[in-house]
Amino acid sequence: METRLENSDLWEILTQVPDPEIPAINLVELGVVRIVERLENYKLRITITPTYTGCPAKKLFEDLILEELAKHNYNDVEIVSKLNPAWTTDWLSDETKDKLMKEGISPPTIGDRIIMCPQCQSTNTKLLSQFGSTPCQSLYSCQDCKEPFNYFKCH
Repeated sequence: METRLENSDLWEILTQVPDPEIPAINLVELGVVRIVERLENYKLRITITPTYTGCPAKKLFEDLILEELAKHNYNDVEIVSKLNPAWTTDWLSDETKDKLMKEGISPPTIGDRIIMCPQCQSTNTKLLSQFGSTPCQSLYSCQDCKEPFNYFKCH
């Protein structure tokens, strides 16, 4: 298995693949792309971990990865889904969490305890629905600025 450094060109290409549900971040930042391997005869193996087992975007993740790699003449690509270890919001960097906030999505917090409004940064927020615009998000409302927003659930 090769590391990120040994495949920096491939990792850079994969940063061009946006998350189809949150296009402000890419699949590498999201932590979906886990391993990039160069195999014999110019074949690549990309290991992904979907954000959760039943993620409806999993097939789209695969298609977008294949499409982006094909643009760079990587056509013999195997994509492997690995569910263990399970994807976790712990894999999101502070930079990625900042991008979510700028997009109006409150980033995950430990134990889902303090949910910050991305509009006014208030923590005076209220859960409206366990399900937001995507299955991995909840819908909240800010009690100060009165704006609704999505919260990226921890898992």
